[in-house]
Amino acid sequence: MSLTFSVAPPPTRIEPLSEILHGVKISDPYRWLEDQKSPSTRRWLEAQIAHARAHLDAVPGRDRIRNRIRELLDVPFVSEPWKSGERYFFHKRSPGQEQPVIVMREGASPNEIVLVDPAERGGAVVVGILAVSVDGKYLAYSVRSGGGDAYTVEFFDVERRQPLPDGLPNGYCLGLAFCSDGKGFHYSHVPAKEAREPRRSVCRHTFGTSMESDVEIFSVESKQRLQLNMFSFSNGQQLGYIVSSLEDPPSSDLYVHDLAENKPPRLIAKEVKGHFHPVPSGDHLLVMTDWAAPNYKILAIDPGNPEERNWRELVPESERQIQCFAVMGELIFVSYVLDSTSRVEIFDQSGKKRGTLHCPSKGTVQLQPWPSQSDTLFYRFSSFNHPPEIRAYHVPSGESALWAKSSVPFDPSSIEVSRVTYPSKDGTEVPMFLVFNKNSEREGPRPTFLTGYGGFGASITPQFAVYAAFLIERGFLFAIANLRSELGKHWHLAGKRHNRQNAFNDFISAGEWLLARGYAAPDKLAIGGGSNAGLLVGAALTQRPDLFRAVLCQGPLLDMLRYHKFDQADLWLEEYGSAEDADDFRCLKAYSPYHQVKPGTAYPAVMLISGDADTRCNPMHARKMAARLQAATSSGHPILLDYRPNWGHTPAQPLSARIDALTDKLAFVCSELGVAV
Repeated sequence: MSLTFSVAPPPTRIEPLSEILHGVKISDPYRWLEDQKSPSTRRWLEAQIAHARAHLDAVPGRDRIRNRIRELLDVPFVSEPWKSGERYFFHKRSPGQEQPVIVMREGASPNEIVLVDPAERGGAVVVGILAVSVDGKYLAYSVRSGGGDAYTVEFFDVERRQPLPDGLPNGYCLGLAFCSDGKGFHYSHVPAKEAREPRRSVCRHTFGTSMESDVEIFSVESKQRLQLNMFSFSNGQQLGYIVSSLEDPPSSDLYVHDLAENKPPRLIAKEVKGHFHPVPSGDHLLVMTDWAAPNYKILAIDPGNPEERNWRELVPESERQIQCFAVMGELIFVSYVLDSTSRVEIFDQSGKKRGTLHCPSKGTVQLQPWPSQSDTLFYRFSSFNHPPEIRAYHVPSGESALWAKSSVPFDPSSIEVSRVTYPSKDGTEVPMFLVFNKNSEREGPRPTFLTGYGGFGASITPQFAVYAAFLIERGFLFAIANLRSELGKHWHLAGKRHNRQNAFNDFISAGEWLLARGYAAPDKLAIGGGSNAGLLVGAALTQRPDLFRAVLCQGPLLDMLRYHKFDQADLWLEEYGSAEDADDFRCLKAYSPYHQVKPGTAYPAVMLISGDADTRCNPMHARKMAARLQAATSSGHPILLDYRPNWGHTPAQPLSARIDALTDKLAFVCSELGVAV
């Protein structure tokens, strides 16, 4: 039985406010909660946090949930290494350690030297490798406090084992490359306070000098929203600049800057429609693009002969969408998604296929995203029943070997995975993974947790997740629907912008199918998701509140008429549209979860999760939605706001905070679905 909880939520002041958008009156009685720093908002949050804690702390079996989560999370962690010369740089977290440290290993030596330890700074500080000089003498790393997207950049002298006084302020680094002479670095960096400014630039910094003396070597300015990415190639002798227009459709300009000959930047590709992602390969550039290829292709461009007629197609478009690629030596590793699992094929520089990258089973391969002078490709593999491991592909020998492995204490042989299809509302067959414990004594319907994503063309592929492992151990069916937006460009367009309702229909149809086929039972179906998937579950709970018993909605977008006014969310206009456009407004209003809440409706139990530090999906969404649902619901099921000031969108919380947060989510789901722990 689920926990009975009769305490009413704290009252929320209503401030009548309405406006006319495209001739339609829009009511927004909780807009005052958008002001995060106001005393009234802070008092309201204190009451909401106390209300949520009273509920979550009373869940029976909570301590047992916490203990099991600690066992699953507090295991050794090692990241893919960044190899420069004979030095390996990587993140490592040992059991009991709150945050990963940055360590270095020399050659074949097993000795590891800690270079940067965030514990010395205290609090929720996380560090990340941004760049390593070709000779391995300098390290650039990010320092992020809380879970905000912005971070500062610091530098470390590896030879002297000491930090440098140089750095970049809190913001967004879109390219950093050490100078070939070892005297400084080039960078494209946007301070957080200038994120919406129209000007972008690339500068050179000399070690030991102030930022005020940095030399600007390239700049662009436009009334349109632009993004300027920078990279280096030809052993640091040349820089590449990608100037991307974020309009719909997007387009890109590519510049090459020859530093050795001190020439001004040359525009070698202008207004290429679609996405354009170059990766250096010696003196050439390999570009992944959907220009005239919806499922992407890979081109070779010689900066010395950059005319479009000289571009060579190395990897043609196919029926499978290219997800990403990496270059190592003379080989190109191209990651596709086939049947919602990763497959990496290997090509040479002439475009001839040379084989397939070995993986233990069907799952997800993550190629390292940074360029390397190494002869070894490091990649991460994971699946539903296979905790993450790092593998190393040695290019000269063509052999793949294990480099690091997670030691998560669970039985992978107990996991059963099946793949089914079901019809969506319009008859489209949608694939779905069903994952469960085959040794469970449970017969008939199981308590079920359904998730998906449905946006930005991103595919959910099999990966190990601690929360899924816990639920499966408790007898849950874990279901992942591969919604419209996945499976290639055609499906992305079918779930994008004005077609977004298709993705919501796919998700709702998944729940209906699970119930109709007897996999799940009424009052035993929970849904959950974060970020764009937070929008997904928000739309599902407002469109079909009768279908679901519990909802986890983390870091969501929910007020789709105002989302673009906060932080950098206007970067997503191509995906969602804007309420300032009449056609976009009509579609956004039709599904915007915050505006679809109806008074007197029996809503399921809902746990909204957010915090002050979320600068990607502004926490105003969760605050306003919690207030509106609490006032509207007639079901008696709890509407909780799990709000933490240090919580943000980027995973940056220390181990203890991660254990607490995951314990709360799982306690909520098990309690509401009546699953004893």
